[in-house]
Amino acid sequence: MEDPTALVDRPGNRYAQARYIFLAALAGVLTGTIGSFFHLFIDHLLLWPEQLSKVVKGPLLVISAALITCAITVVSVFFVKRYAPEAGGSGVQEIEGAMQGLRQVRWKRILPVKFLTGVGALSSGLVLGREGPTIHIGASIAEATTDFFRVSDVERRGMLGAGAAAGLACAFNAPLAAILFIVEETHKQFPYTFRTYMGVIVAALLSTVMTEVIGGKAPDFAMSVATPDLILLPAFVVLGCVLGLIGVILNAGLMRTTAVAAELHKKVPYLFPAIIGLAVGALFILMPLSVTGGEHIINIVGHNPPALTMLLVLAFLRYFTMVGSYSAGTPGGIFAPMLALAICTGLLFGSALEAALPQAGLVPLAFGIAAMGGLFSASVRAPVVGVALTLELTGAYTMTMPLIATCLTANVVAQWLGGNPIYEQLLERTLKQAGLTPRSDQKTPEHSGLA
Repeated sequence: MEDPTALVDRPGNRYAQARYIFLAALAGVLTGTIGSFFHLFIDHLLLWPEQLSKVVKGPLLVISAALITCAITVVSVFFVKRYAPEAGGSGVQEIEGAMQGLRQVRWKRILPVKFLTGVGALSSGLVLGREGPTIHIGASIAEATTDFFRVSDVERRGMLGAGAAAGLACAFNAPLAAILFIVEETHKQFPYTFRTYMGVIVAALLSTVMTEVIGGKAPDFAMSVATPDLILLPAFVVLGCVLGLIGVILNAGLMRTTAVAAELHKKVPYLFPAIIGLAVGALFILMPLSVTGGEHIINIVGHNPPALTMLLVLAFLRYFTMVGSYSAGTPGGIFAPMLALAICTGLLFGSALEAALPQAGLVPLAFGIAAMGGLFSASVRAPVVGVALTLELTGAYTMTMPLIATCLTANVVAQWLGGNPIYEQLLERTLKQAGLTPRSDQKTPEHSGLA
């Protein structure tokens, strides 16, 4: 029977609290270190088209790139399906399921498969984010830690949250958003006690420390914009309405396409990832801004916005390449691609508004930044995280009020349109495939609040 003292953090139980916080700190340090090298490997390998262009030219270059990305995609999907099917995709839904006791984080399989195939898939040019794999890697490291040190079930579930927060903090150098992500996104699954909550904070903090030691301190997408006038807030509300609709469409596209890909795999194995690999590989040469996770794209279009037509083409292409890449079944997240799609959409909205109202003193970049948080809020349905993540990533704290207005509106509109949070949908699908039913209420009296 589980030790009841593990369920409630009594003031006198200082040893247990200190021990747990130490384990969370250990998980944070390991996640920040391994996750940082995961990102460095991807950044280094993403330069392969430049090297390839020195060897082959013209149409042969496009064909060669398409075949390379196709081969990497198919091989990655093969290893995922063969050794750790739960390593495909983001992994956030797997962690939420594990917190509910409905899924298992098999860290001995997930760590090598997620790391190696994640490096391959993300460096091949697929439109996937590194944050999903890093979150899953962090939770796997936390699970491994609990295997080596005896902990209660509540503490184990709390450690999964701490590892996930450490992974997100490492992926974006954003500790506050990582902590809020656990609070807002996993509020139904996370066991809130004093020690588990402190564990999340410690893990996110130390993961960020290691990330900055290894990779640098600046915000990932440093941008500067003057504080928009209050009279412009209604424009950000309108932007939020647009993003609420796009978020619902994006989630529907992800769910529908993954279902189609799964059905096609039963009939013709690996055909869908092969097609996606060929298309993405060709676009990597023909239109590089339309593929890859999107981190460098955000910086490029943010500082040198393309013309309206190009922004429209980029937004259109990145929607379909994102949906297709995620549905292929390799490891990869949706945060970074979503942010890249959002900034293209926001800049398009802001540029069109500027052309219509040339005397209003509009700055399109302000709408691009606000859109990053707005689309995240509409899809993930975590508006507080959307605000915090965007502010930490860009350092544009002058955008706080417009961001809140955009994220709030996008979240409300997505709710009114009947959209469900993307990770909730992914978890439901995962459990349905496993013949399980998600628990409607994970909260129990012993961890219904901060004890």
